[in-house]
Amino acid sequence: MRFLVSVPASTANLGSGFDALGMALGMYDDVEVAGGEGVDGLSITVDGAGSGDVPLDETHLVVRAVRATGYTGGLSLRCRNTIPHARGLGSSAAAIVAGVVAGFTLLGRELDTDALQIAAEFEGHADNAAASLFGGVVVAWSEGERYRAVRMDADARVRPVVLIPSQESSTKTTRGLLPAEVPHADAAHAAGRAALAVHALTSDPTVLLAATEDRLHQNYREPAWPDTVRVINDLRKLGVPACVSGAGPTVIAFGDLPPEVDVHGFDVRRLDVDAAGVRVRPLD
Repeated sequence: MRFLVSVPASTANLGSGFDALGMALGMYDDVEVAGGEGVDGLSITVDGAGSGDVPLDETHLVVRAVRATGYTGGLSLRCRNTIPHARGLGSSAAAIVAGVVAGFTLLGRELDTDALQIAAEFEGHADNAAASLFGGVVVAWSEGERYRAVRMDADARVRPVVLIPSQESSTKTTRGLLPAEVPHADAAHAAGRAALAVHALTSDPTVLLAATEDRLHQNYREPAWPDTVRVINDLRKLGVPACVSGAGPTVIAFGDLPPEVDVHGFDVRRLDVDAAGVRVRPLD
């Protein structure tokens, strides 16, 4: 059995929706998969992002996700990665989703709620994984040990721009900068703005500036990526909705970038919102 898994990048948090809001972006990792009868052992090649850095054995993240589905047979993977690693664009979630979907396909199993559960358990939250699985805008949450998500279409006027620095950032490191508790006023502010963000992203992008205002995580993480926070603040002062993408250091903004904002050192890309989520195409 041979097939291609194409999985989109994602942005999470979107300012106010910490560990809850996600959105799929039109940047893709492709994995050519072969398995089942006639395929023995394990073979992995990686081109693009992560080439020369990621392991080429059973500890590879895509392989770990395949095995988590229950598939134990022979496996051949050719990964073509365009999502930059450690930049806050969901590269880990994309690899996990690719592996989960590959495993389900090899087992002849339709995607169901267990797909999100398996993927989210790798990261401990479902926002990026749900966005890559389902596309569009997602709201993710957990009920006990179960991860859940709902998908919505993004408003056609939502026009994401990502500003990707050369600096890498570890989710584990930036989470370590967050306090154990926040003031009640900040929590209340986040609840209101996160609710507004859902409306803004799906119905009325004119309120994105207010909707993406954050008090829960970005300022606490500024020591990890000061240039990111500087660009965000400069954009917002000029009325451009902007926030950290995921755990950073990428900036995600909406609309046109004013020329007076210094984005030197950032790779600026305008991306579509991916509406479809992960795709599987037979190759045989």
